[in-house]
Amino acid sequence: MSEYVILANSTCDITKEMEEELELKMIPLSVNIEDETYRSYDPKEFYQRMREGAMPSTNAVNIGDYVDAIEPILSSGKDVLILAFSSGLSTTYNSAAMAARELSEKYPERKVYAVDTLCASMGEGLLVWHAAGLKKAGKSIEEVRDWVVKNRLSVCHWFTVNDLHHLKRGGRVSAATAIVGSMLGIKPVLHVDNEGHLTSMDKARGRQSALLRLLEQMEKTAISPSAQTIFISHSDCEADARWLGDRIKEKLGVKEVVINFIGPVIGSHTGIGTVALFYLGRER
Repeated sequence: MSEYVILANSTCDITKEMEEELELKMIPLSVNIEDETYRSYDPKEFYQRMREGAMPSTNAVNIGDYVDAIEPILSSGKDVLILAFSSGLSTTYNSAAMAARELSEKYPERKVYAVDTLCASMGEGLLVWHAAGLKKAGKSIEEVRDWVVKNRLSVCHWFTVNDLHHLKRGGRVSAATAIVGSMLGIKPVLHVDNEGHLTSMDKARGRQSALLRLLEQMEKTAISPSAQTIFISHSDCEADARWLGDRIKEKLGVKEVVINFIGPVIGSHTGIGTVALFYLGRER
């Protein structure tokens, strides 16, 4: 069985330590802030700049970025499995698929597969984490690819935002909804659907109620929650993420909860104060 490398995107929001432990190669999306483009940025500094009024934008990974990252791996005699950021939120997967086709023709003796994870943030990270675990267990590149395709819609994404105005800016809610919701303390509860799109599902009055809705959704749909490792990401509101993690442990018997920042790419669109919960469920 040929050796292979798993490539993921920075939007999976896992820690640097986890990235190294899982032996992943990360292909970053970029963030634009005040006429400067960054491929990496400390999350705490990033959110501080947002608090100071910065309005960042983001760029997808292009074909050239993928070719530059993949070709040296193929030249070294290894195959490549690309697990790309949701096509419902970015053109990054399309670039990955085109790069895979181009390089497969150039290196016919090698395998290059691109998979649309249909996931984002640490939901994408959770899928990548499971895939890397299968690789370490000795599964072939095709076995891991097929597992990801079969199980990607089992990765549930539930999250709430603290400030509706960033969703308004991204076209997710109307200006009127953002203004009225902010005045009334309405917090939307959203998820990522089967097409990988961001979708508003519910509303809650107040922050704690919104966080508890995430727990309720997990309680309804999770597969054997006490046996799972759960991921939670946050945009500079770690105390809220830990509060939710503690409630999940108490209510559902979960033993391990991994918490990390929502990175600058996704944080550019969700704003400060987002908490997101990811787990394996019967359905999204």
